[in-house]
Amino acid sequence: MAGGTAINPTSLIELTISCRNLRDTDVFSKSDPIAVLYYKPFATNKWLELRRTECISNTLNPDFVTKLPITYHFEEQQHLKFCIYDIDSRNPNLDNHDFLGEYECSLATLVSEGKVEKPLVDKGCNVSCGNIIIVAEEMSACREEMTIQFIGKNLVNNHWFGKISPFLEFYKANEDNSFTLVHRTEPVRHCINPVWKDFKAQLRSFCSGDYDRTIKVNCREFVNSGNHKLLGSFMTNVRTLLQGPGPQNVYLLIDEDKKKRKGSSYKPGGEVHVSMAHVQEVFSFIDYLKGGTDLNAFIAIDFTASNGNPQSPDSLHHIDVTNSGKQNQYQRAIQAVGEIIEDYDSDKYFPVLGFGARVPPDFSTVTHLFFVNGDATNPYCYRVRGVLDAYHSCLSRVQLYGPTNFAPIITHVAQFAAAHRHGDKYFILLILIVPSPEVTIIMLQAIVRASVLPLSIIIVGVGDADFSAMEELDGDRVRLSSGGQTAARDIVQFVPFRDFLKGGKVDNNTARIRLAREVLAEVPDQFMSFMRENSVKPGAAGKGPAPATLPMCPTLLQT
Repeated sequence: MAGGTAINPTSLIELTISCRNLRDTDVFSKSDPIAVLYYKPFATNKWLELRRTECISNTLNPDFVTKLPITYHFEEQQHLKFCIYDIDSRNPNLDNHDFLGEYECSLATLVSEGKVEKPLVDKGCNVSCGNIIIVAEEMSACREEMTIQFIGKNLVNNHWFGKISPFLEFYKANEDNSFTLVHRTEPVRHCINPVWKDFKAQLRSFCSGDYDRTIKVNCREFVNSGNHKLLGSFMTNVRTLLQGPGPQNVYLLIDEDKKKRKGSSYKPGGEVHVSMAHVQEVFSFIDYLKGGTDLNAFIAIDFTASNGNPQSPDSLHHIDVTNSGKQNQYQRAIQAVGEIIEDYDSDKYFPVLGFGARVPPDFSTVTHLFFVNGDATNPYCYRVRGVLDAYHSCLSRVQLYGPTNFAPIITHVAQFAAAHRHGDKYFILLILIVPSPEVTIIMLQAIVRASVLPLSIIIVGVGDADFSAMEELDGDRVRLSSGGQTAARDIVQFVPFRDFLKGGKVDNNTARIRLAREVLAEVPDQFMSFMRENSVKPGAAGKGPAPATLPMCPTLLQT
């Protein structure tokens, strides 16, 4: 390091959140809590949301698996606020959910103490809100990821009718002899010989990068009320687990409390075996961007008649020329998402496509794939401003028609993605649409076929239509399938724009920020899933075989 320079002392800190004795705001069940982390940017006095944990159903004593990573700056006073909510629906707007309490502190406090347990506060409530427990741990530089699978054999079943639904919980040992939850499997329904799905765990979180750190595993019986019953526990470590199947990885499930009470008559709760385990080096989203992978965004716009006549103020495509500061939902969505993607796109040119309209010169047939800028040879618009200008101009040239069919656009973009499987490019297709009441087979097939490609599809629903059909395309819960073929990975994120408008009122800046965050939240994970499944490493751009076709380039078209 050269003299006269300095390096800011920073560390990546991982926060683990638990709560005890939360208020119960549900009538017929327990609360479904989620923890939300807010921070104040340096030299500001405004709280901004940073991260959320998962939501846990039916519990007043949650142990959240999702970790909250944050960079610690020694030279800054980093103010944090932890808010707990009871989630009542899929709406991402926290204003629609019950507030359970909050706790404020500085990151320096958490770093210095390592673990804190403090009361939650709700100024509008006079009863106890329970406690929050926060464990702060500095992350190692370990870049390894373990893939592992467990099976259970002859688990104890105390039901007269039916069988248990067991799941596993993994805890790593801390220096103070306490344990921190690091992973939880899904329950295997009604089975005493379960085969749990294999899972991936980053070793820097799972064992702090220490192969010999003790890992405690609890096997529990899932109970709808949230009072899951312990079948037994065992201790191990990553070094042993990585030896794979064999007698060294056969574990008896022991409930120490029951064993002490019953003495010699005690019988273990069954066995848990390791069926597969291996470690591989992992990379981050940023590693790929630094390695040369370029993000390429396509934008597709719905020009079907279901949007309403653009000349009518009630139309979703209506542009108020008398008030330049007022934007319709299409304009706001384009700007919110486009401004972020633009930072990662090297040439700042966006291909903008339309569907569902009759186009000049004869307006005789409906087309579900046309260039919004009107140039038959070049669909590119420069920066977000160019996209907005092309959209505005297109409304006066085309005749809105229908039906809704974005399959040709997915197929079109998939052709470009198919030529770049080796890490040099990743494609994002943003579809702005008035949701159709049903999703056709051809649209499902297009998505399923595209799921093997370096492509993410973001669908933003505008207006107040029924969004249930579009929500089915978001494969977070059930993987999409069509014609007997199942999607290789989840590549679709659906977001209703109306969820980001407070009470239907237009709050341009807030809506844009929240929309962009929600819309782009899954892209890094979808990006990483493609790179992992295809064994693509950072810096691999250009190392694969030459693509069969290249995307259209404005520069080449002009020569």
